[in-house]
Amino acid sequence: MGELPPVANVLLQMATCCGTEAFFAALESALRRALLPIDGRRWLERRLPAEMRWLLAFARSDADSGLESLIRLRLHHLGITVRTQVAVDRVGEVDFVIGDRLIVEADGRENHERERERQKDLRRDALAAAAGYTTLRFTYALVVGEWSVVEAAILGMMARGAHLAP
Repeated sequence: MGELPPVANVLLQMATCCGTEAFFAALESALRRALLPIDGRRWLERRLPAEMRWLLAFARSDADSGLESLIRLRLHHLGITVRTQVAVDRVGEVDFVIGDRLIVEADGRENHERERERQKDLRRDALAAAAGYTTLRFTYALVVGEWSVVEAAILGMMARGAHLAP
């Protein structure tokens, strides 16, 4: 088995073959795992299609999953700014906070297959509610297959001011 290609090369192939969202999720994963050194990032920036270069500046290294990357990118396209990996008193770290009080959590495929994980999440949601937060929790299937439902829920909560402090 030969040597693997540099991560920057793989990311460039993803950008040209798989599209913006897959590229962005892979990019943030590479950043999270410290697999894209600065010289690789510069190399990639010179070769990326011009319309995708902004993603290098937008990308972060704190996404816990490609699902989180996808949500943040899609919300950005809607003009919604989020804070990521936010520590909330008595709740712990949450995936996203919109405004002051709207928590958005991304649950991966396997997360709710285990009842213990589901109970832990429900407890966190209850603690967040007691502290004045509203939590929206979305599964992989909803984010990937039914984004319009996710988008409508977030926009609906924002229209009602759920993201604003009282």
